[in-house]
Amino acid sequence: MHAVILAGGKGVRLRPYTTALPKPLVPIGDQHAILEIVLRQLAARGFSSCTLAIGHLGHIIRAYVGNGSQWGLRVGYCTEDSPLGTMGPLLTMMDRLPEEFLVMNGDILTDLDYGDLLSGHRASGAPLTIATYARKVAIDFGVLTTESGRVVGFTEKPSVDYRVSMGVYGVSRDTLAGYTPGLPLGFDELVLDLLKAETPPHAHEFDGYWLDIGRPDDYDQANAEFSSRRDLLLKGV
Repeated sequence: MHAVILAGGKGVRLRPYTTALPKPLVPIGDQHAILEIVLRQLAARGFSSCTLAIGHLGHIIRAYVGNGSQWGLRVGYCTEDSPLGTMGPLLTMMDRLPEEFLVMNGDILTDLDYGDLLSGHRASGAPLTIATYARKVAIDFGVLTTESGRVVGFTEKPSVDYRVSMGVYGVSRDTLAGYTPGLPLGFDELVLDLLKAETPPHAHEFDGYWLDIGRPDDYDQANAEFSSRRDLLLKGV
């Protein structure tokens, strides 16, 4: 099994932590970088190789990860000279990718079984599988429904339930055929194209632990929770 880890972003929202370090290498707890945790998890779930899509401060990631042998992985690299979006980097490495593979952001903490997601993607026959997570937003106001200047509905402080993308995907190589290598391709564009073509993605619903390390508050939460979540996140490692 092969994974592509997207690690080329500048981590603007996580500054000042990312002033000198690429976001995937910011430390969690007192021992591990986020990327190290991800690589350990991949190896424990049966992955034998991965490609790191790097850009901003990519030389630091190369120096830290090397060839991946310390985690039992074969690690290769693909360098972005300019931002290519979530899916754009994949187009530049198509000749190195198997028929089905995992794609994920390099800055998330989760106990999702990556091998199970990829197996489910293969079994589904879908062009794309998206790991999804349940979210609930509480609205602190009375919500009005209006039509032509009249109030026709009212709900007092409702909550809204929805599912979000976790930043982890199962992808089939054929799904990317037809897109031009070297041009940006976002996750949103790919999903909208699949929906328009009536070939919808498969949803891999997950309700375990997931945290996207995107902002300083998220990073602080990850560090505060890591000691109690360590065994869960590094299970089998």
